[in-house]
Amino acid sequence: MDGLLGFILAGLALAGSPGPATLSLAATGAAFGARRGIGYMTGINLGMVAVMAITASGVVGLLLALPGATPIVIGLSSAYFAYLAYRIATAPPLAEGGDHGRRPSFAGGIFLSLVNPKGYAAMAPLFSSFVLIRERVALDVTAKIIVLAVIIALVNIAWLIAGSALTRFFREPRSNRIVNVSFAVLLIASVGLALLF
Repeated sequence: MDGLLGFILAGLALAGSPGPATLSLAATGAAFGARRGIGYMTGINLGMVAVMAITASGVVGLLLALPGATPIVIGLSSAYFAYLAYRIATAPPLAEGGDHGRRPSFAGGIFLSLVNPKGYAAMAPLFSSFVLIRERVALDVTAKIIVLAVIIALVNIAWLIAGSALTRFFREPRSNRIVNVSFAVLLIASVGLALLF
């Protein structure tokens, strides 16, 4: 397996950096706790496996090569992230032991991964720039997906737990609003940066 260490390091850097998925996981952990965010995180993880398969197959390149497709794809994903940022920014303070509101769902996690521009931007160079198994394309792609799925799962667990450490700030209305709005702004900024690259 040539280049495995470089692939792992690049995967950690690209998957672990702040982006729409990681920031929404941190916000979910903070607002609902790590345990209640596991379903959402699982959806994100499975959605990223789909993104890897789509990227490795070349479907993304074909779709974006269609005339007029890029603005539509960018518009739809931007609208979804604006909606997600609004939900984060306007989430009410947590009640001690009470109802925490509607947490993000498993299906929402899958959808987030599928429309996340950073996910595709991160996967494209990982699949095109590294070769783990020479002269066996299917085996090479499978190995990359397995390694990246493990990396993404570990990174997402870390973001979810890190967010849950902020839960105490979500019990007081003023600090809740500051943290929620900060997460929402960071989410929108990360989408903007992903779209620039």
